[in-house]
Amino acid sequence: MVCRMATFMDLNINFVKDNKTLQNIIETAAHLGYSTVAINYTLESQQKKPEIPKPTSISDLFDKLPVVQGRSRPIRVLNRLTVVATDPCHFRPTPEYKAFDLVAVFPKTEKLFHAACMTFEVDIICVTVTEKQPFHFKRAPVNGAIDRGVFFEILYTPAIRDATMRRYTIGNSMGLMETCKGKGVILSSGAEKPLELRGPYDIANLGIVFGLSEGDAKAAVSTNCRSVVINGETRTTAFGIIRTMKKPQPVATSSEEKDDESENPASKRVKMEH
Repeated sequence: MVCRMATFMDLNINFVKDNKTLQNIIETAAHLGYSTVAINYTLESQQKKPEIPKPTSISDLFDKLPVVQGRSRPIRVLNRLTVVATDPCHFRPTPEYKAFDLVAVFPKTEKLFHAACMTFEVDIICVTVTEKQPFHFKRAPVNGAIDRGVFFEILYTPAIRDATMRRYTIGNSMGLMETCKGKGVILSSGAEKPLELRGPYDIANLGIVFGLSEGDAKAAVSTNCRSVVINGETRTTAFGIIRTMKKPQPVATSSEEKDDESENPASKRVKMEH
């Protein structure tokens, strides 16, 4: 369960070329109580010569970031890259990926979904919500992704834009929930204008409609998102290469250490050396 002072995040604010619109979306997110948002840039890899976008500098958007409602600190703005892939060769991490705080993949086939779950160095796997899911979710790859600390993302804006897409969103989400049991899921907006954003508690309630329990729905807009951000920081530091040797785990000396371990995916519990 998420406490009253939970940190809420929306990790998918779609990039729009109009800076004023982008500013308004981020300002609205801060007003609604989101402490962190991510501007999402989409790479259509099936193009002949896909060009990796360059993220907009936050200093070009704001001289001073808006303060989060109910808190005394400004909103945190991250950059995210989402690679739409229809072939394994479409996902080839390059040094340019390091310009992004988060990397997501939108696999369009079952084979690619399996690869994304088991091998791709990503933080987020996108789930289809605008059409019928083209394949069934299988427990082995889904559990493999969860074990690796990779999260599945469900967007809610299609569900509020169109009745048909609402049915697809609910149906596809429930299919995922039956397999993952509500674990390893984040809820994001995919907003392209301020009016498409909803408050975090409204989204948690919507998550229940998508098949999540009350606790898992709240985690999907808070603690799970925090884990995604931590995973992204780990990935960019090591560029996808994390310590692979198994080491004996020291016995926790305090409840705080235990809480810290339980909050992060096992594969991402690494000690960052400065």
